[in-house]
Amino acid sequence: MPDPYLDIRELRALLDHGECSATELCEQHLTRIERLNPTLGCYLRLHEQAARDAAREADARINQGDTSPLLGIPIAHKDLFCTKGDIATCGSKILEHWRAPYDATIVERLARAGAVVLGKCNMDEFAMGSSNENSAYHPVANPWDASRVPGGSSGGSAASVAAGLAVAATATDTGGSIRQPASLCGVTGIRPTYGRVSRFGMIAFASSLDQAGVIARSAFDAALMLRTMAGFDPRDSTSSERGVEDLDAFIASNGAFSEPGLRIGLPREYMDALKSAGYASALDSARRELESLGMSVVDVSLPSTFAAIPAYYVLACSEASSNLSRFDGVRYGHRSTDAESLEDLYRNSRMEGFGAEVKRRILTGTYCLSYGYYDAYYKKAMRVRRVIRDEFAKAFESVDVLLTPSSPGIAFKRGELSNDHIAMYQQDCFTTPAALAGQPCLSMPCGFHAGLPLGAQLIGAHFSDARLLSIAHAFQQATDFHTQRPAL
Repeated sequence: MPDPYLDIRELRALLDHGECSATELCEQHLTRIERLNPTLGCYLRLHEQAARDAAREADARINQGDTSPLLGIPIAHKDLFCTKGDIATCGSKILEHWRAPYDATIVERLARAGAVVLGKCNMDEFAMGSSNENSAYHPVANPWDASRVPGGSSGGSAASVAAGLAVAATATDTGGSIRQPASLCGVTGIRPTYGRVSRFGMIAFASSLDQAGVIARSAFDAALMLRTMAGFDPRDSTSSERGVEDLDAFIASNGAFSEPGLRIGLPREYMDALKSAGYASALDSARRELESLGMSVVDVSLPSTFAAIPAYYVLACSEASSNLSRFDGVRYGHRSTDAESLEDLYRNSRMEGFGAEVKRRILTGTYCLSYGYYDAYYKKAMRVRRVIRDEFAKAFESVDVLLTPSSPGIAFKRGELSNDHIAMYQQDCFTTPAALAGQPCLSMPCGFHAGLPLGAQLIGAHFSDARLLSIAHAFQQATDFHTQRPAL
């Protein structure tokens, strides 16, 4: 059987040359999941029969000469993407038994491409968390050290790829939920430009911030996934009509790097805030590697960087308060059996169905939107968001890409920050600014500290997704951090 850590192109060659079948590849992954998932908790549900059926269909297409990039490749979905007829819990008890009546757009597109979906990945409830300890079902363990967190909210997606339980996985990023777990698990994760990937069928947390993306082993694998997922969708009013020619060109060139004169900006606010000497050293090595590839590195300033966390939590919680009001026990989702009035039904259904962190954010958001506080909090946060967006736009007038840390440090111990909510929220300090501005950003492995992976974040101008992938691919051609494996 093939190595479970082969990338998509390597597996594509094996499948196309008949050295293994999609069915064998599927069974290998299902067996590996059966062995490792009880410890890691990456998956909430497996789709064994559906995966086997998809693998057989992929084998039939391969035998007919179809060489589509994702055909027969085992992947996983984060459990907030609707799949028709399947439960979509969003990591919450309130949706424990709810079955989606339709497919999300990216689910449709990946299925059409022939990808074999193994199951649904665990996550922080409603994508609210930075550790995957907020899942209503069970936490996810980091494959590099099972006593540590994988990051969140897409911890199940990141851990499944890092552990060889999926070749790639869909994920979402509201304030850092792709990049932070990618960093802590030693894999590659991209949050594309806001609007580049449809949000139709993606259960909402904060609609102006939520963005679907990819976690994969390498930048090239992420590009293959993103190319299939991206593109205009009339069912999503925020979907961009921008084409995907840049992604096509990157894939067609086999990732050849053609922009050696790029200017890389190092935001001094990010670097000054980095407390870990080991992380600073790894980023400095990454900078030198990029310079050896022909890029120049200069210092830049983003003065409002540290206003991003409070602004983000005001805006995200406010939108969550609005979005999650639909879960009322009446139309769908958990319905309390202990209610004597309609008001009791609303209250008890939500009290029983939502976890502590979701309740905390709903209450925060409701407060920020309430009469007398809207101007003081929500409106002011919106002004901060505009300032941050303008600062990014100004920075990209003098540089092409920004290089920053992806997270404050290595993966922390499970339970270490559970009672310190501010410290937990600060885990997104390097990722929320770009999310507020809608910039594309990518985390790539850049080194190790104390035996645990570290990630470097690349942030680009709007719709420079292919450029970020190209830089990351060139970096990964020159380094081997992304090929390192946890000792499972």
